[in-house]
Amino acid sequence: MKRLKRALKNAFFRMLGKDPEAVVVHFWSGDAALAHRMSAELLDLLPTVRHFIVSGTGYAIPKLPEATVIRLRPGSAWSLYRQLRRQLKTYRIGMSAVLFTPDTAFTPLRRAAYLLTPRKLLAYNARLERHHLRFESWIASGLFLRGVPLDRIHLRPKWLWPFKHDRSVASSKLQVFEGRPMDAARPKVAVVSPYFPYPLSHGGAVRIYNLLREAARDFDIYLLAFAEHDRMEDIAPVLEFCAKVALFNMPRYREPRWSTLLPPEVCEFRSTLVERTLEDWKREHSIDIVQVEYTPLAPYGGHVLVEHDVTFDLYQQVREKQRTLSSRWDYWRWRGFETRAVRRFPRVVFMSDKDAAQLPHPGATVIANGVDIERFTPRPEPASPRLLFIGSFRHFPNIVAYRFLVEQVWPLLKNRFPSLEMSIVAGPDYQRHWREHTGTFDAPQDARITLAGFVRDVRPWYADATLVAVPTLVSAGTNVKVLEAMAMERAVISTPSGCAGIALVHGESVWIGATAEEFAAGIARLLDDAPLRRRIASNALRIARECYDWRALGAAQRRLWKETLSSRLALRPATVADLEIIARLQDRAKEASHWEPARYLDYDATVAVDGGAMVGFLAARRTANDETEILNLAVAPEFRRRGVATRLLLECFQRLPGTFFLEVRASNSAAQALYAGLGFAPAGKRPRYYDNPVEDAVVMRRESC
Repeated sequence: MKRLKRALKNAFFRMLGKDPEAVVVHFWSGDAALAHRMSAELLDLLPTVRHFIVSGTGYAIPKLPEATVIRLRPGSAWSLYRQLRRQLKTYRIGMSAVLFTPDTAFTPLRRAAYLLTPRKLLAYNARLERHHLRFESWIASGLFLRGVPLDRIHLRPKWLWPFKHDRSVASSKLQVFEGRPMDAARPKVAVVSPYFPYPLSHGGAVRIYNLLREAARDFDIYLLAFAEHDRMEDIAPVLEFCAKVALFNMPRYREPRWSTLLPPEVCEFRSTLVERTLEDWKREHSIDIVQVEYTPLAPYGGHVLVEHDVTFDLYQQVREKQRTLSSRWDYWRWRGFETRAVRRFPRVVFMSDKDAAQLPHPGATVIANGVDIERFTPRPEPASPRLLFIGSFRHFPNIVAYRFLVEQVWPLLKNRFPSLEMSIVAGPDYQRHWREHTGTFDAPQDARITLAGFVRDVRPWYADATLVAVPTLVSAGTNVKVLEAMAMERAVISTPSGCAGIALVHGESVWIGATAEEFAAGIARLLDDAPLRRRIASNALRIARECYDWRALGAAQRRLWKETLSSRLALRPATVADLEIIARLQDRAKEASHWEPARYLDYDATVAVDGGAMVGFLAARRTANDETEILNLAVAPEFRRRGVATRLLLECFQRLPGTFFLEVRASNSAAQALYAGLGFAPAGKRPRYYDNPVEDAVVMRRESC
């Protein structure tokens, strides 16, 4: 039967004057490199079929022995169609593969392909995704031709549920890791993050890792984070300072970007599993503070929101540049969501004063980005000139910056500096992020440009660079890569937005260029003028050491958490009903003075209450019109390092202005450090002042302010 069908088929097509075997026609109607990839794929998929490659004259086609090349004279779509009909009249066309890219110069050739085989078109886009163009699926075909990624063409909003087949999938996998031993005396903080902060592959991970490491000196940290991969090989460094880590698989969000009132980035991180785990940990471990990293995770709620950037500011910049309906929609959604989100949190952390001014909040705190001064140290400049750009492509402003640098700035430099080379560190999965954001298959490159993905240690890349470029056209927050370059004593050439929020001055500690011409001229100036370049780098190094050391910024993070804890305290005068608890607190504080509790009521005595429980007290007496002596200060051990003592002292300073005196055991260095931080200084010593055990007392004095 098969032989009979084949014989009849051959006879039929011979009667029509055509070869009975179908052929494939490749239309090279776009970038030659993409077209070559398209043809190579088809030749590999269909090795036994005859292939024809169609292009215009003057179009360079690499040798493909398996295919026959057809050159067409320039003309209209109808003219090209008639040329094709003449050259292919004896062949039966089984499929036409056509490359569709934004380049409109090839539109006539694409139209000619449609006229030739209207029902047999296999369209390729700039990502080299393929889709059969059919009239019966005209919506999907139209979206594909407009550049919508193939995996999003058939997405439907959830409010069109009868027509929705590709549904979102929630997080379902939880991995819990035990870290360092917990300490009942340390307050407990839960931190919710959109990603695990290791390896240090982008600025957000660098910030979270370093600040949590520094804050862990005084706090037990419970980290809840989404994991991008099932295998977490680099978890050990974080477990060194976290008490517990929970990792969740990313939800699979399958909604069109335009279809929700909330920004899609917010919807992508919704997870009932994270919500349940956070609530369980809050009950099980008596979590004191919940800190949320990044605005998209604000719906989880808590006490502190960290605004790594003011996102609506970023989308406002995009809107001003693109002026499209989608950019306006994105800006409107982010502006509304972000403004509402910050109001839900008592404290909000911003990266710079500029960011804080854009979202006024009564509990605003600025904790800038920083750099590990001990890890990033100055290195000698390389012998050959090299430009470096570090920017993970997972963050789309870095893709915009890369295109600006390679497509607009580099052509102005490459001929003037024939020995100049450039290195790009684009982060993990940079090809995937590039295709998702640009709709093209490959990032533009050059023989003198090295494009790398994830690198475990960026320090050798800074060491090999003469200049560090930060060509960011749209940006929010502050760039960690600028701070790392400063600490490595490398001069930075930046756009205005690239170094915004960092205390740098053009021509003194950074070179700024807004346009491609200014940026290229700045690079040329710094390459030609070595003394200027080194002076800028030296000034930037000094600023990095003075202002952006993670150790100082970590102290600010700890101070913020202690203030957040102390803000929950209620202070009131002591009463007779408090004496029994005061006695117990005094007995538990072995290093404190031990008075008869009833005597405190003869002086100025204040108690601190948290959640209805007394957690500390302070007793003072006025010894002169402007002089006060602190008689005793005690805090329950489980509530120490939460700002209780600081709050009691500050309240006393405000009520009883003037000079203060106190005694503290010579061995109690922690208390002495606390008092020194509040303005006390040693003023003398009282030998054998304390009993049980006998010990000297250090007298400390705080002058009237």
